[in-house]
Order: sequence, then structure tokens, then C-alpha cells
Amino acid sequence: MLRKDLRKAWPIAASSADPSEIARFDALADEWWKPDGAFKIVHAFNRVRIAKISDRLPVLLERDAKTAKTLMGLKIIDVGCGAGLVAEPLSQLGAEVLGIDAAKRNVAIAERHARLSGAQVTYRHALPEDCAAQEGAFDVVMSLEVVEHVADLPTFLESLARLVAPGGILLIGTINRSLRSYIKAIIGAEYVLGWLPRGTHDWRKFVTPAELRRALRCHNLRAAECWGIAFNPLSMRWAVSSDLSTNYLQFHRKN
Repeated sequence: MLRKDLRKAWPIAASSADPSEIARFDALADEWWKPDGAFKIVHAFNRVRIAKISDRLPVLLERDAKTAKTLMGLKIIDVGCGAGLVAEPLSQLGAEVLGIDAAKRNVAIAERHARLSGAQVTYRHALPEDCAAQEGAFDVVMSLEVVEHVADLPTFLESLARLVAPGGILLIGTINRSLRSYIKAIIGAEYVLGWLPRGTHDWRKFVTPAELRRALRCHNLRAAECWGIAFNPLSMRWAVSSDLSTNYLQFHRKN
């Protein structure tokens, strides 16, 4: 279970979605696919993130990593898919991908971009709790940079866990709640460098890797591995790292 003080940041809500967060991302929906738009730093971060996910999922799911379509035949749901920055590349590896998002305009932008790019991705305007009929249907459930924006984290995580097939993988990408993340992700990224719109994050809603592991254990999920993604100010590049103090990817396996 999440510890009591963490629960205070996510009071029990009618749904896992936070209306103010939905409105924020609805307003920014047109910026997602612009390389020099409001999310330009996300594009650089995303390239590194995609490379790591594409490398580790075949290994964790015992797929043939030598084939061009390493995820062929797998069913993946991207919860909080935004405009499809992760869903599209994974579909190119052969996966059957469903992207869902609470922001209606994000879904519209994702669908439009998929039509233009030819990406074979299905999108829906939905929350994970709306997908109860697909319990245990997905080999991979992923939710990247979303948990820090939801209104009710326990409900959200439970909904994600229900969608994972036995032996499948739940992948969470988020920001650690640490002094370093406050300095880098909020003061640095939002106020000093202007990489993200101010107010994008609330540090109190960040989740530590240990808290995430404990919260998912009661849903028969065990952490398989965890990787940090860190920005090097000297090279001005993102890279996979052992440093989990800011951004991290945590892979969980369903028993």
C-alpha cells in the first residue's frame, strides 16, 4: 500500500483523472509533434526512452531480439499516450498497440498523425478504468510520465495492473520525488530553462521507485528492473543511467 502521507497527495476521486491536468494537456495538444514546440525537450528525452524500451521488452518477454519485428504479435496498451510519441515507434516493431488518453484533443492529434505517418495504432479517449472488459488482455501495459498527474494514484495503479496478462509486463516511467528532481525537473526545466510550461509538475505528486514497488506488490506485480534517464549538461544529451534520482523507467512482471 502507498504510505499515508503519499495518499494525501492523491485524495480518492470519482475517477483517476485530474480535470485540471486534462485541461492543461488539452491546451497543449497541438505542440506534441512539433520538434521546436513546447515539448521539444520531450523529443530528445523520448528518443533515449524509446531505445531502452525497445531493447528491454524483447528480453523480458523472451522474444527473438535478432528479428526486425521484435514485438510482433504482442498486445500493448499505452495509457496516457499523449499524441502517440511512444505508441507509434512500438507499433513499427510489430506490436498491436492501443493508445488511450484522458485528454480528448491528444487523441485527435494522435489519430491525425497516425493517418499521416501510416502507423498502425488504435486510439481511444478513455481512462484505464474504462477498459475493465479487457482485464488481462495485454502483454505490455505502459504508462509513461503519467502517474505524477493523476488524481487518484491507488485507483490508477490498480486499473493498470488489471490489464496486464499473467507473465506480462507493466512499465511505469515517471519522476522520483527527491531534492535533485525538484531542482532539475521543476526549478531547472520549468523556471530557469523553460523546457516545459510552468506548472507542468507538482513535486508532491512525484513517486519514489520504492513507493511504486510497494504499491504494485499487492497487485501481483514484482519489479524486474529499473533504469534512470539522466541529462548530461556537459554533452547536452539524455542517456540511460543508473541514477534514479530524477527520471526513471521501472519494469514490473505480473505473476
